[in-house]
Amino acid sequence: MFDQDRFIEACRSAVRETDARAAVMELVREAVADPAAVVRGLGEPTRAGVQTLYRGDDLTVLNLMWGPGMDFQPHDHRMWAVIGIYGGQEDNSFFRRQGAGLARYGVRPLRTGDVAPLGADVIHAVRNPLDRITAAIHVYGGDFFGTPRSEWDPVSHVERPYDVEGTLRAFEASNRALEARGG
Repeated sequence: MFDQDRFIEACRSAVRETDARAAVMELVREAVADPAAVVRGLGEPTRAGVQTLYRGDDLTVLNLMWGPGMDFQPHDHRMWAVIGIYGGQEDNSFFRRQGAGLARYGVRPLRTGDVAPLGADVIHAVRNPLDRITAAIHVYGGDFFGTPRSEWDPVSHVERPYDVEGTLRAFEASNRALEARGG
């Protein structure tokens, strides 16, 4: 059974280990190995959004729900991260800085039960290719909301400061589309 409080406490302990990202990755792997238990523990995802489960200076734990067909522009985190999918699919496109913009260098689909570590310098875009909500646990090695970050225009790849309000609008637009189709 996935217990949110126990999971957070285990992650908080893991960030004090020598290889914190590897320790957290093992915890996330154990959690998403039983996706039904995560759903019982966190609830069935019915809306797109970001639910903060824990936020501290050294750790942020999010329950992230991507709406059907949601496509999110390239962005960075400036801290390591571990992503674990407990429902659906999250397609990650990876980028490298090139001149004043970005160059795409790979794509990795993550499906239910998959776990992926991301380094502090990773730039990626996320897409939910499915016609239903994709749900994932995202764990970050720092204060995800308090760290200045960047995002890139999805077409021109021009870098700009990360727009938290724009992110929230994207999730709400996804929810409006979900509601319009009766879901």
